[in-house]
Amino acid sequence: MRRLNVLSLFAGIGGIDLGLERAGMTTVGQVEINPFCQQVLAKHWPEVPRHDDVRTCIEWWDSRPRPTVDLIAAGYPCQPFSYAGKQLGIADERWGWPWAEAVIRHLRPRYVFVENVAALVRDRDAFGWMLGDLARLGFDAEWSVLSAADFGAPHSSRRRLYLVAYTQGVDGDSRDMLVPRGVGRPPFATGGLPGLPPHQRGGQRVSGLLANPEWVAWLMGFPARWSSLEATETPSSQPQQSTSAA
Repeated sequence: MRRLNVLSLFAGIGGIDLGLERAGMTTVGQVEINPFCQQVLAKHWPEVPRHDDVRTCIEWWDSRPRPTVDLIAAGYPCQPFSYAGKQLGIADERWGWPWAEAVIRHLRPRYVFVENVAALVRDRDAFGWMLGDLARLGFDAEWSVLSAADFGAPHSSRRRLYLVAYTQGVDGDSRDMLVPRGVGRPPFATGGLPGLPPHQRGGQRVSGLLANPEWVAWLMGFPARWSSLEATETPSSQPQQSTSAA
């Protein structure tokens, strides 16, 4: 049986890509705008073509022969919904789902995987927009909010939304509607998620993390030295310039 091919949008330093490959899939393309993250991706996936902007991903992908994309991963920016941000939702210029939806609509994968902060579920406009788009494209979807601590990560709480969408009929009978599995409450629940009171959330910041990316990578469960770009790395793991990036 052929391994599923993954196109990773908003790839970051490859956390979703790493997990999907450990599940037996193959990364065939990555899109990431941050230069440092691009170098980390090139270190671990030197042969995978990369692009720097999801908004021009369609033109880049169509510019040459490419493999079939079975799954599109879209861990789009969480800042519009994060308690540590301004929580502007779809009014935030980083609201990335419409860019991802355009790629999904063009490439028509069999599966879509979305990861974001748990607060996205509570944003009626954004979450409803995403589910509505998936339904119009012929996808059923299942999702749940899970904590990293539940899987052994050194967090007291790091709750994230994970959504898997699949074309109707791929994984059984179509349900004719999008319903949550394992959430235990309606998808647009207005309570139940942990966190600070709303009036305190805007002032919260995680300071110093960007200055220590190796510690952040460890905290997030990556292998040791995942984001290290030191020259002492072995030649096979050195960052390489992607010829596919715009």
